[in-house]
Amino acid sequence: MLKKKWIVTILLIIAGMLFMPELSAFANELSAAGGGSHALHGPDSWSVLPFALLLLMIATGPLFYAHFWHKNYPIIAVALGAIVVGYYIFVLGDVHHPVHSLAEYMSFISLLTALFVASGGILIKVDKQGTPMVNIILLVFGAALANVIGTTGASMLLIRPFVRLNKDRIKAYHIVFFIFMVSNVGGCLTPIGDPPLFLGFLKGIDFFWTIKELWLHWIFGISMLSIIFYFVDSRNKLGNEANDYSGKIEVKGLKNMLWLGITIGAVFLDPNVISWVPSIEYDGAKISFLREIIMFTVAFLSFRFSDKDCLKGNEFDFEPIKEVAFIFIGIFGTMMPALQLVAGFAQQNPDMVNVNSLYWATGSLSGVLDNAPTYLNFLAAALGKLGMDIGNSAQVMDFSNNHIVSLQAISIGAVFFGAMTYIGNAPNFMVKSIAEQIGIEMPSFVGYVVKYAIPFLLPVLFLTWVVFFSGWII
Repeated sequence: MLKKKWIVTILLIIAGMLFMPELSAFANELSAAGGGSHALHGPDSWSVLPFALLLLMIATGPLFYAHFWHKNYPIIAVALGAIVVGYYIFVLGDVHHPVHSLAEYMSFISLLTALFVASGGILIKVDKQGTPMVNIILLVFGAALANVIGTTGASMLLIRPFVRLNKDRIKAYHIVFFIFMVSNVGGCLTPIGDPPLFLGFLKGIDFFWTIKELWLHWIFGISMLSIIFYFVDSRNKLGNEANDYSGKIEVKGLKNMLWLGITIGAVFLDPNVISWVPSIEYDGAKISFLREIIMFTVAFLSFRFSDKDCLKGNEFDFEPIKEVAFIFIGIFGTMMPALQLVAGFAQQNPDMVNVNSLYWATGSLSGVLDNAPTYLNFLAAALGKLGMDIGNSAQVMDFSNNHIVSLQAISIGAVFFGAMTYIGNAPNFMVKSIAEQIGIEMPSFVGYVVKYAIPFLLPVLFLTWVVFFSGWII
């Protein structure tokens, strides 16, 4: 049963969104008192320390001080975020950036929550022999599905069926390639697919830009990983062939597809694109709230009316999305100075910002940090080189239309490299946690990188650069 505190939390969030106009008016009053909505000067370099500290603790906490981290990460994330927000409001006199960061966080977490909860009520049972080719079919299907219900939704929906499919021969590499293909690389075709692309959509990039400009990268990446997986999985002997497999695929809880459909439809309710959608006018920008209310409502209702047997069969638990919610409120709060400083550095050092550096720098940091804020950092850098502002949706759209290869490099770097570590993308840790609950022995943080990411994923990332960004072929 859904705990009362979570019901209260969800209702408070929805109530908060309903009262956003009052919050906006209050923010405008604070801005006027501080001398304007923007900072009188940029943030000091020390202000990125809370951001760096939070990301470092995300990487090291589960490994070296797990008990302390799991007990206190909500307090740590919120406290570090509050430090930076307070610095902006009371020292810089800048309410503009905190308000917009809060709005982006609400859009981000509402989408993830709706997809996570709605997909948790759909139970898939596959009564087939887990052969290499059957596994590839499921992985490719999951990679495609990730663009419809997000890497989070697809991962939560398919990880248990994938494990059950290979119950007689399941190994850690099965889970790792699932993370590679379904939880990361597969989600580059739509803004729904992966969090960084959704943030780009919120900044002003057209919804259909990704599928129009990244479909060839998707085919290349998924094809390469499928070939590698086939050869690895072919060396793993099949399970007990005496088992009588019916070949049937059973899906329960299909009524939750309605909730997923409502979530997807709500994504398009962007007041910056559709004029009649209600919004909050703040500092010359339109802040969405109807879309977020719909998504949080979907999360509540889809859980309330889900088939309890499906939830039980999926071992549904709110802990993964709770962790993402707290961690990312800290990330959204602390990353503001990093975004501004990166953009300023790019303006002063434009020669260092090019397609190659955007691909490798975005990718490298997406792997060891988190790909959503990293994407925004380097999008800000690319825009800053041209004297553009990431907070100006018209300029972001202009950049996406006229600097396609640069945005491709940022997008593919963020999405593909997110699979390099457990912390590169939100679903990675969720999938790892589920696999360990089932009883699969997963590699450590370092083991994942050394044993799987470097020998199997890194060559694909290098070949992707050679083909699409080096200038040697295309």
